[in-house]
Amino acid sequence: MKRREFITLLGGAAAWPFAARAQQPAMPVIGFLRDATAAGSEFAVNGLRKGLAEAGFVEGQNLTIEYAWTDGQSERLSALAAELVGRHVPVIVSSSLNATYAAKAATSTIPVVFAVNNDPVATGLVASLNRPGGNLTGVAYLTGELGAKRLGLMHEIVPKVADFAVLAHPTYLSSAPFISDVKAAARTLGLRIEVFNASTESEIDTAFAALSARRLGALLMAGHPLFTTRRDRIIALAARYAVPTMYTVREFASAGGLITYGTDLPEVYRLTGGYAGRILRGEKPGDLPTLLPTKFEMIINLRTAKALGLEVPDRLLAIADEVIE
Repeated sequence: MKRREFITLLGGAAAWPFAARAQQPAMPVIGFLRDATAAGSEFAVNGLRKGLAEAGFVEGQNLTIEYAWTDGQSERLSALAAELVGRHVPVIVSSSLNATYAAKAATSTIPVVFAVNNDPVATGLVASLNRPGGNLTGVAYLTGELGAKRLGLMHEIVPKVADFAVLAHPTYLSSAPFISDVKAAARTLGLRIEVFNASTESEIDTAFAALSARRLGALLMAGHPLFTTRRDRIIALAARYAVPTMYTVREFASAGGLITYGTDLPEVYRLTGGYAGRILRGEKPGDLPTLLPTKFEMIINLRTAKALGLEVPDRLLAIADEVIE
């Protein structure tokens, strides 16, 4: 064999594996856009991964997830959404209404699967629940409508308290309906409500100091990713100021909060992951009905109740989904 022919043959053999790899389909990369920090968002990530796995997509094996965190800086949402669109990801999963608005503004073609606690029709995300149309669908859990229920449950635990505080994020779109619902219920029960706002961790600290100084007897937390990812800090403040507090999701009670009543959020994100997987397999988002979880759960932490000197009524213990002792 001539030297030139040998070199050509050797070069072709060496190049063959690279050519073969180039022909292998690349793993799809989906984007996860969340207005929060990675720390404290484990429940959302685990739920998302579970739903994707049920659809046949396992992160690191046949799927890559590009995580886009705002780290508490909501103004970054538009830029992060644009980065995901620039990467040509086949699906974006958006967590919160503001994140979904950012994704919607960034693309009209890439499918967006949302997890929001707002009415998706009223907020303009989809044309209808059954036939969303366009490139958006997802899961909507309407926590803004749970204000009256949460106030009623807290009133049973602290029946002698007449002055309640609400801590809310001032620009979060679900805060207003939640506060309105709480105030309407308070008028019926003859209770007084004072609202405190917080959009940063330092403002959370300030709000707790202020409500303690005002001698308000109990607190209702409104929903926001900032609060969820700072739950350990919030629970520590509630303990320091000895204020009985109603939280929004199970993770607070598991971490030491008194009581939670709300949607099973890991389940919400499992459903979004399932929808993302179905879209990766070829289904269109406009054909997938927007899901409305109907299961709400109450978790009571008896250790925290005892530390606060509270006796939880037997009725609540009987109907609780979980009692932590």
